Amino acid sequence: MPFADILGHERVIEVFRRAISSGKTSHSYIFEGPSGCGRRITAQALIQALFCQNMADDACGTCPSCRKVAGGNHADIHIVEPLPDKRDISIDQLREMQRELALRPYEAPRKACFLEPAERMSVNAANSLLKTLEEPPGNAIIILFTENADMLLPTIRSRCQLVRFSPLSPEHVRMLLEQKGIEGASAALLSQMADGSMQRALELDNESLTERCELLLKHLNNMSLGKIVTVFNASEELGGNRDNALETLDLLLSFIRDMLHLAAGCNDIINTAIRPALESLVSGLSLDRIMQLAGDIIETRRAVQRNANVKLALDHLFIKVAGAAA
Repeated sequence: MPFADILGHERVIEVFRRAISSGKTSHSYIFEGPSGCGRRITAQALIQALFCQNMADDACGTCPSCRKVAGGNHADIHIVEPLPDKRDISIDQLREMQRELALRPYEAPRKACFLEPAERMSVNAANSLLKTLEEPPGNAIIILFTENADMLLPTIRSRCQLVRFSPLSPEHVRMLLEQKGIEGASAALLSQMADGSMQRALELDNESLTERCELLLKHLNNMSLGKIVTVFNASEELGGNRDNALETLDLLLSFIRDMLHLAAGCNDIINTAIRPALESLVSGLSLDRIMQLAGDIIETRRAVQRNANVKLALDHLFIKVAGAAA
């Protein structure tokens, strides 16, 4: 994949372009960022550019080397990850990797290794890697992937160049989803709930999301402080486990965003399929009240992320929602 095809990480790509042009790429990198933000595909593009047979500072995408890297079957790229029945990357795996890197490349100018997740190396395994990171054999390039570089040993961090990846913007997630053939309205909704991660966006079940959307609308229309049981029923049915609660809150946030737009006279909304229902909800609320509800939802989401009791957190939020509509 050429660098130009990567969305959302222009600053990182420009750094790599300059490094390749000047011949000053590092031998060891730490790619830090949330899962699904584009770390792995950027690493693949970097290796394609270094291995490409036709271009000097990018990947052509068509030469045999580029096609092999894209297909995940290039003989000079080694992947190190926990074995299926193990939690951690073992010292034996790293020793095997070191033996492989010490051999001459089969066809590329150098070997490459992806190690993920880097924080899952045992202490002994991490210590065994120090010499290799400092002086990789045969000019090899090693890329460690992690969501939090602070979880790695200081001695590991000091031997690598740190590259930070931010979560993707909703707009970039939407564009990538549409490239994968997902219909515009669904892509817009999923992008708002993906937390900047393409992985999360693709894991969300679109059919299940539609059912949850209908269920949430039903409860929003039925909730009343005069019948407090309707509030408790909503939190019971929409909560469940932590992941379900976060999905509900993300969906509710997308509703509130659209309601803010409608209340302000803007027609740019995500949930176009339920526009009449959202217009009905907006009719009884002021712009200030909707903004207050948005803040309440965000605070509830943070509480759930901090392991607050899901049922109590949703009870508290839905009492406010029912009160706003009263």
